[in-house]
Amino acid sequence: MTKVRLQIVEFVHRHRFAGRDEARVKIATWIADFYNTRRRHTAADGLPPIDYEQRIMTARAATRARPGEAIAA
Repeated sequence: MTKVRLQIVEFVHRHRFAGRDEARVKIATWIADFYNTRRRHTAADGLPPIDYEQRIMTARAATRARPGEAIAA
């Protein structure tokens, strides 16, 4: 079990929810607050997650724009 998943399980066990909808909202809010979108990640070439995802999306869009060209490995 990953560290984040374990923390989510612990969060759920520490709280009581009126129903599934409230649980979904509270857990999603906790994840959004917990996940630092500006922290740099070594696995993402030292970029924050948002910048890295933007780079990936730009590269994918460029690849789709040139369907006849071969992709370099």
